[in-house]
Amino acid sequence: MADLNLSTLAKHFSDVEAAWLLVETLRWPNGEKGCPHCGVIGQHYFLAPKARRTTSTGKVSYRRIWKCADCRKQFSVLVGTIFEDSKLPLSKWLLGIYLMCSGKNGVSALELSRQLGITQKSAWHMGHRIRLAMTREPMASKMSGIVEADETYIGGQARGRGQGFIQNKTSVFALVERGGEVRAQVMKRVTRNNIEEAIRDQVDLDATTLMTDRSTLYVPIGRKFAGGHGRVDHGRGEYARDGGHTHSNTVENFFGQLKRSLDGTHHHVGEDHLHRYVDEFSYRYNTRGWTDGQRLMDTVFSTQGRRLTYGPLKGEA
Repeated sequence: MADLNLSTLAKHFSDVEAAWLLVETLRWPNGEKGCPHCGVIGQHYFLAPKARRTTSTGKVSYRRIWKCADCRKQFSVLVGTIFEDSKLPLSKWLLGIYLMCSGKNGVSALELSRQLGITQKSAWHMGHRIRLAMTREPMASKMSGIVEADETYIGGQARGRGQGFIQNKTSVFALVERGGEVRAQVMKRVTRNNIEEAIRDQVDLDATTLMTDRSTLYVPIGRKFAGGHGRVDHGRGEYARDGGHTHSNTVENFFGQLKRSLDGTHHHVGEDHLHRYVDEFSYRYNTRGWTDGQRLMDTVFSTQGRRLTYGPLKGEA
């Protein structure tokens, strides 16, 4: 499929039937439709409506229904995805996904509500379901080369120094492979043991050089890196050494973008949902070489098996 952009997607944002056809193309790129009920692939046929059906409110339904010849159950492209049971038209879903894939600062629920003409409650739920589709499973391969590590603290009112300064904040730990991807996670508490466990899970110590600031959290694990452990002292105004080779600016730039966007776009993010925003910003960072259309295509394709209903989501807060 040709790359999608705002111009080529415009008709899908306003035409519900065109949106259905596009989502089917993205979800089933090879045309092979697997039954979400029994898993059989290719044993299906389209139930072509004799006339457009109407909903209980009198609106025309553009839902495209297929039937599995094996289990005899009906299904659509929405079953088992983030779209299932949503009363919002697919055209609005596509526009919401495009907005979240194209804006490097993210999109707030209030902005989604205004742009799509839906309630803020629906926009909030939509945003979290799209973030779930953006989430990627941990990579089987480990990071190597030069890896920068750092932690930051988000939320809460700063009060004093030391432990009192961070006790009401939520910590986020991140690893960035220079020229590669970021792997970030929310941590309930940052300790040497937690840091070492996270680094061992994600990094090949025998093929890597570690770069950090002067935090003592990284000293024990830093001794185990075959490429050594480079450190810079921000407290003394040092941000790079060895001709610019030793620094942690890459991971700090990621945190800078994350914190500016959370503060400027979302204003407040609950601790229970922070990991969803971290996954969203990690996804956009890791696909920074892609076009907005490629991100949309990938996100729609990844919606399968990622349902997120409102009750449990709201109950997390």
